[in-house]
Amino acid sequence: MGRTKSILLVEDDSDIADLLLLHLSDAGYDVEVVEDGDAGRERALDGSHDLVILDIMLPGTDGFDICRDLRARDRSKPVLMITAKTEEVDKVLGLELGADDYITKPFSIREVLARVKAVFRRIEVDHEAASDSTQPITVGPLRIEPTKRKVSRGGEAVDLTGKEYELLLLFARNPGRVYSRQELLEDVWGYQYSGYSHTVNTHINRLRNKLEPDPSNPIYVRTVWGVGYRFAEPEELTAPRDAE
Repeated sequence: MGRTKSILLVEDDSDIADLLLLHLSDAGYDVEVVEDGDAGRERALDGSHDLVILDIMLPGTDGFDICRDLRARDRSKPVLMITAKTEEVDKVLGLELGADDYITKPFSIREVLARVKAVFRRIEVDHEAASDSTQPITVGPLRIEPTKRKVSRGGEAVDLTGKEYELLLLFARNPGRVYSRQELLEDVWGYQYSGYSHTVNTHINRLRNKLEPDPSNPIYVRTVWGVGYRFAEPEELTAPRDAE
């Protein structure tokens, strides 16, 4: 049997924290609850947990700052943020700071458990895929090294978060294939909930900002209007094109 997965839950609402602790523990996870932002930041940065779940509004350091500091140290640690239902700007900002996904209050326990399972399932799938396909992928000046989870462009490192890297790897392994946002949610995030287009859109925008010479006219990750996104085929990288 594998090691029990550990979760750090940083949540100052004791009712919510107790509810999540009960159900996550019943699902077989080792859960540590911290109700203070400063202590939560310290525990998140020590790297001892497999997943961090962050509320935004916390006493002391808020969830945004914890996420920002964690991403500066660890680009691949899975982070779920808890946001209020009406605060769309919080969802977008959390994703832009490097959160992998968000859970909206009020939430169902079933959805939270599904989301956490999806995080760990994707980690396992990524490890299996890395062992099955270890050859570097080179697309023009872009180079992806699956065994090292490294990406470079023209010899310079491109610093991607875990989900940005997973998106890129999926695209690069399937050039020309068009993915809808729902397909990307299923393939990269591992769940099938509607209404989370911001999750995909924000990660696509962040990926383009880091990857593309001109993010406003992307050459790698291309928009298919009304459908979704696709990765350029090799011959397209040298052909002139109009701005999207």
